[in-house]
Amino acid sequence: MTRFSTLMASFIVVFCTLVSLTTAYDVLADDKKSLHQYYDSTEIADLDEEDVNDPLESFNRFVFKFNEFLQSFFLKPVASLYNENVPAVFRAGVGNVLSNLVAPVTVANQLLQGDHEAAVRSIGRFVVNSTVGIAGIVDVSSELGDAGRSEDFGQTLGFWGAGEGFYLVLPVFGPSSPRDAIGKFLVDSYFDPFGMWISNTDQTDLYWGQKVVDGVSEYAEHVDDLDQMRKTSVDYYAVIRSLYRQKRKSEISNGNLIEIPAIPDLGYNLGPEEHGAPNLKVAK
Repeated sequence: MTRFSTLMASFIVVFCTLVSLTTAYDVLADDKKSLHQYYDSTEIADLDEEDVNDPLESFNRFVFKFNEFLQSFFLKPVASLYNENVPAVFRAGVGNVLSNLVAPVTVANQLLQGDHEAAVRSIGRFVVNSTVGIAGIVDVSSELGDAGRSEDFGQTLGFWGAGEGFYLVLPVFGPSSPRDAIGKFLVDSYFDPFGMWISNTDQTDLYWGQKVVDGVSEYAEHVDDLDQMRKTSVDYYAVIRSLYRQKRKSEISNGNLIEIPAIPDLGYNLGPEEHGAPNLKVAK
């Protein structure tokens, strides 16, 4: 299976899932009063200003609930077992390796943004962590004071002035936007040499294994905090929507506009103390 066919297959799966859910969206969109079955009218009124950028809110909420169902019955139990049975030092090593593998994506996007100094530093981080850090198991660069930053093509588009467009919740993948989805599905994968090697050599099991381990590792790091956020938030969906947008703005500006902790794509995400969300210290 070639890299292109793998990407197109992933895109088609997501697209078909979206199409299959449009019937539910149409039913909910026909009568906005259906929202009041789940949310108090005062709460909805308070969110009207932000809803301007969420024209598919009824549909997004439906997909959001679908994703929460998947998390509750698959991702959360696996993440809990992972946390309970794997020592923290090993979990940190897994996360470091996965982050190190996608360093080329960051370098490519930093070059596209014209930030050559940051690209050179990222190359240095990758070399040091891949050698002294034993294939990235140990984040030596961060220990030496160079934490680095993650970049993607969605951030590159934002850097050059492309707007995020409307808010969108994707099945499985979670919070996104047209701009970020283009970067995630159509561009960034071509900057990932390890991922391209997996696909070009028909290592399908290894490809999906990496994706599963990546998702479980990231979610496991935040599962307890996400549970607390659900309990303390009046409207969990609105919290995630707000935090995702803040996260992307912060990432595009390299933290110059607002400083918030990093938010994982799959984990429905963490951020500053707002809307009942805990103030979490997550490595950038």
